[in-house]
Amino acid sequence: MDFGFVDSLKGASKRGKNAVIAEVKVRSPIHGDLLRGRRIEDILMAYEKAGAAAISYITAEQFSGNFETLKKIVGHTDLPVLRKDFIRSREEVERTAEVEAAALLLIARHLKERTAEMVDFCYDHGIEPLVEVHHAEDLVYAENARAVLINNRDIDRMERDGGSLDVTAKIAEKIRAFKVSGSGIGSVEDLLFVLQYVDAALIGTAFMMAENTEGFVRQFVEARR
Repeated sequence: MDFGFVDSLKGASKRGKNAVIAEVKVRSPIHGDLLRGRRIEDILMAYEKAGAAAISYITAEQFSGNFETLKKIVGHTDLPVLRKDFIRSREEVERTAEVEAAALLLIARHLKERTAEMVDFCYDHGIEPLVEVHHAEDLVYAENARAVLINNRDIDRMERDGGSLDVTAKIAEKIRAFKVSGSGIGSVEDLLFVLQYVDAALIGTAFMMAENTEGFVRQFVEARR
């Protein structure tokens, strides 16, 4: 069972669409305020109409996120929702399950040997763990995960690292799980590049900065190679 998250992404591909996780990102360390006075509900509606397969939201304070907004997002969309944060404890898994988020990000570099334990704890609570890796060395911690996010940036540099899509190209072939590429995907060309190596893509800043959100996201969802 994939608890809806991976199923939704696979479903998009079966319908001839690109499997896109659209992120609601309130703030970027580089670009600042990304919400620009808009209602989150309106952004969600644009993402849904554009054909996004899943939603991501960052609850970390460093990105001006919070748990109450996560609850609001889960309640306002029928799409599966991924919670992104710097998760360290089982209590955060339980909190995520309580609000019925579909998936939770686990950063292998931070959790190290505890990653496998946290993956299983997510499964026990009906949540899809999405294990984040940046270096090939991180993969040893993700062996029991069914879904892996390749972060093209070094998460510990808080976006000061511009990232490189080549990270996805180099690591993807070593991963047997369902693969997602995230960070640094700013154009349709970027998306089509990473989709040569992975099953889905997570895009936040580019979508949040677009003037016409629905139209811009639809270009990514419907682009063909």
